[in-house]
Amino acid sequence: MKKLVLITLALAAFLWNISPACADDAKDMEGITKALNLYTEAAVKGDSKIAEPAFAPKATMSYAEKGKLVTVPISELFAYYDKTGPHNATYKIETVKVAGDVAVVSIDSKFGDTSFDDMFTLVKDGDDWKIVSKVYHIK
Repeated sequence: MKKLVLITLALAAFLWNISPACADDAKDMEGITKALNLYTEAAVKGDSKIAEPAFAPKATMSYAEKGKLVTVPISELFAYYDKTGPHNATYKIETVKVAGDVAVVSIDSKFGDTSFDDMFTLVKDGDDWKIVSKVYHIK
């Protein structure tokens, strides 16, 4: 049974592109996925209050507009959720790199009819993972 668990964890690590060396990998993925689920659920329901626990208070969002870097407080994303209301939203985790108490995650997401490449930087805060920055590219 123990061998099956190790093989399963190794396979999950390969699929998520994380190192199987740490026994806490599954718990880390659970915490990271929880933050991403809150981010997406907030869009689905059009309610920023759902996403707030997933983000650090001073988190930022960055993107390029007409070839120029734009960085805004995450409160602008929250305002967008509240202003536009519910969306059909989905995401798929592409890569996860965990290094101790920090992580970088890349996802493919779709909000309404628009598809995105989203990338997040997260930091472990106690038992929770908090998104400290979001960058995105519209496909």
